[in-house]
Amino acid sequence: MNPTSPDVPALPTVADVLDLAAVRAGRPRVVAGSAGLERRVRWVHVAEIADIATLLCGGELVLTTGIALPDEPAELTAYIRDLADAGVAGLVVELGRHWRDRLPDALVTAAGRHDLPLVALYEETRFVGVTEAVVALIRDAQLCELRATHRIHETFTELTTTGAEPAEVLGEVVRMTGLPAVLETMSRQVLAYDAAGSDPVALLSGWGERSRRVPQSGRTGYDPRATWLTTVVGARGDDWGRLVLVSPEPPQHRHVVVAERAASALALNRLVTRDRENLERQAHRTLLTELLGGAGDSTDLAARACGAGLAITGGLTGIAVRPRTTAADAPALETQPFLRDLAEATAQAARGARLPALCGVVNDVTVLALVAVDGGDDAVVGRLAAEVRRAASSSPHALPLVISVGGTVGSISAARRSLTEAAQVAEAALHGADDGREYHRLDDVRLRGLLHLLRDDDRLVAFAERELAPIRSDGRLLAALRHYCEHGGNKSAAASAAHLSRTAYYGQLARIEQLLGVALDAPESLVSLHVALLAHDMRRPR
Repeated sequence: MNPTSPDVPALPTVADVLDLAAVRAGRPRVVAGSAGLERRVRWVHVAEIADIATLLCGGELVLTTGIALPDEPAELTAYIRDLADAGVAGLVVELGRHWRDRLPDALVTAAGRHDLPLVALYEETRFVGVTEAVVALIRDAQLCELRATHRIHETFTELTTTGAEPAEVLGEVVRMTGLPAVLETMSRQVLAYDAAGSDPVALLSGWGERSRRVPQSGRTGYDPRATWLTTVVGARGDDWGRLVLVSPEPPQHRHVVVAERAASALALNRLVTRDRENLERQAHRTLLTELLGGAGDSTDLAARACGAGLAITGGLTGIAVRPRTTAADAPALETQPFLRDLAEATAQAARGARLPALCGVVNDVTVLALVAVDGGDDAVVGRLAAEVRRAASSSPHALPLVISVGGTVGSISAARRSLTEAAQVAEAALHGADDGREYHRLDDVRLRGLLHLLRDDDRLVAFAERELAPIRSDGRLLAALRHYCEHGGNKSAAASAAHLSRTAYYGQLARIEQLLGVALDAPESLVSLHVALLAHDMRRPR
């Protein structure tokens, strides 16, 4: 037991009972089954009849004078076998009333065979005194156990109400039990651990494979082969993890209580944290939506933003975070809480960087954040973007991200401009190739950014339709033209990008020239068609 854990005496052992003054007065001698002297005594029972085993529950120390016991070896052997099967802790026989100087060999042999402690008392003994002394020990142990259990409940209730993190909960588990503790997911991934002073590498080595070999039996169980005490973490119907205590010995009842209370604290912490964050995200989303609408009172919005943790003391920068999705990803986004996780990851990143921020899902496709950071500080913005990506990568629904940053503004009333710019830059960046940038600004998206701003302008729409009308319904020719424009009119590079032979690709270009009535190698034609394609792609559903 860990020396810092509560000093809780366990139930007395048979050896402890033999050391009592009331028992020593009878000159006890262990004649068989000495290997079982460390068995715990749950109760003490005086019984003279031979068929007492059916009335016992296990853990009893049986006291008898043997006066009603048989003398036949077979019957004595059956008597000991029945006691062992009932799980008694030991048998104490007072000599003098039935057997004068020694116990029968059959009794001794059978007790030795079952490792059942068999004790002979060579002096007349007051069994009532023995019973009182043993019951006092048991009562003291149970009372201390009850007090310890009460302290355990108080400790974990306080941890729950104060919102303790998993590491703190596991630390308390180790303090109370002295046993290494690991919190894992249902997929056997370690979320947190405390090695209790042992080697963490040895504790976690091959964890996933080892854990899968220990199935869960009920809500709480002990696997003697793995020496693991395990309990499920989560509300019924929504179990998400398992708490493991490495216990070389079968766990004490108190350790089981600690494991189960810790699991409850971990489950409640997750529920409270998730609900708190959801409420926070909802409040932030409302504020961000009002800021984008531009109709609210700036003083009121500033006060509410300050109350939500965004004090307006310097520059404000809008940040947009969007998943870089494809058509195949769309069903996943509709059915999985990816954007919620992404908003949480963005908020977590801002907290980690100690940057006050409003974070929420806006228009169901974008996570917007208004951050109290000078947008000109590229190092700070870069670190924040990297942290958002790192936090989002831990989500089970992780997807590649596009992160964009708006210009810096000096007041809450001007926040709309920065937020809108960030959202538009993100949308424009989505239509471009992934260039590996940590984040995008307006000057990074260049022509795409301008066309995105104008994408709903009827004149631009009419221009794109007019330029591409003869081939607009032919996806094969549109793809060929797109490769040609993206490679600046380099036919060989475009053919390679299209994975076509030059002959086949050149044939497609000739067909395009014929249908459009233009020369593709004319600089003005190349520019016009490229702009028309970009505008056309801006309006395509992603």
